[in-house]
Amino acid sequence: MERALVLFNIESGSKNQVLKNIKKVEGVEEAYFSCCKYDLAAKVKADSWETLEDVIINKLRQIEKVRSTTSLILIEK
Repeated sequence: MERALVLFNIESGSKNQVLKNIKKVEGVEEAYFSCCKYDLAAKVKADSWETLEDVIINKLRQIEKVRSTTSLILIEK
């Protein structure tokens, strides 16, 4: 199982709608409001690196009002 933490910068005034849309994406385990440098954060899970990449690039980054993302790959020991 592959996991990532995706941090979002979004357009001003769109936190509620973007968070709602993030939570609808298959593979998103958790999603939260954040403050300071990033507006939102989501923990994403997938069966493979390819699927994880697809979720981040083709689904989460394409949500309306998302300006940019930063992804942190989570490695379990």
